[in-house]
Amino acid sequence: MSDERPKSNAEFNRKIIEEFRAGGGLVGGVFEGFPLVLVTSTGARSGQPRTNPVAYARDGGRILIFGSNGGAHRHPDWYWNVLADPRVTVEIGDGEGGVETYAGIATVLEGEERARLYREQGERVPAFAAYQAGTERVIPVVALERSEPGTAG
Repeated sequence: MSDERPKSNAEFNRKIIEEFRAGGGLVGGVFEGFPLVLVTSTGARSGQPRTNPVAYARDGGRILIFGSNGGAHRHPDWYWNVLADPRVTVEIGDGEGGVETYAGIATVLEGEERARLYREQGERVPAFAAYQAGTERVIPVVALERSEPGTAG
């Protein structure tokens, strides 16, 4: 990834997405070695597809994504999108230089399950603990699971 500073978040994300797809799920720069997944959701207001690179962790057969928004005091746009329509497309590195793409369903986790999984993420990646400590909002944890074959997503 170039060290050149992007003009906007959209431009920053576009460059990460391009690098992710070209590099089989791997990127350099500030996210080098960090597990990223691309999540395409339907814009809650626009109805248009929106793709976002998001940090993830595995939980059995699920992919967990975290709405940290870099510690900002508001949820990321993708969170509102999956609340409005939980059908997503997931792109994840296959570990062999390719990217696997599949339809999924996003479920916002709550209560003790959410608290436990976010705490575990904060232990794996201390920045996530700092994000939660630095905001009053509860940072969402969203589970992504494959859709059944033949369903929309």
